[in-house]
Amino acid sequence: MKDMPEHSDLAPRPLGAALAKGWRRRCPRCGGGQLFDGYLAVRDNCDICGEALYHHRADDAPSWLTILVTGHLVAPLMIIAYQLNVLPDWSHAVIWPVVALTLVIVLLPRVKGGIVAFQWANRMHGFETALPDTGS
Repeated sequence: MKDMPEHSDLAPRPLGAALAKGWRRRCPRCGGGQLFDGYLAVRDNCDICGEALYHHRADDAPSWLTILVTGHLVAPLMIIAYQLNVLPDWSHAVIWPVVALTLVIVLLPRVKGGIVAFQWANRMHGFETALPDTGS
């Protein structure tokens, strides 16, 4: 078998729980510490459990997923509202960009938290090893 560090934690990491913690912008390990410094900058370590978070490689994935979700939500609503003629034509130019921008602002940090949590739960990009159990 491959040589594993002594502090390696081979116990499975629950993906669903990690994704829920990431969605709430919390540490995927303990769920207590803040995941971000500011809006999108991931902290190097969790303030509560000390889990190293700098390993993440979210890169452009959160942006792409956020655009995909926003487009799939806004475009049908915009088309339906236009077809039903429930809004004056000029209001579409005001309302839909605001709706799309609001969705992006709300979703982007949550999606990024989910991507970081997904990587942590699947032991990707340096998340292979865990901190030694301190017994607390």
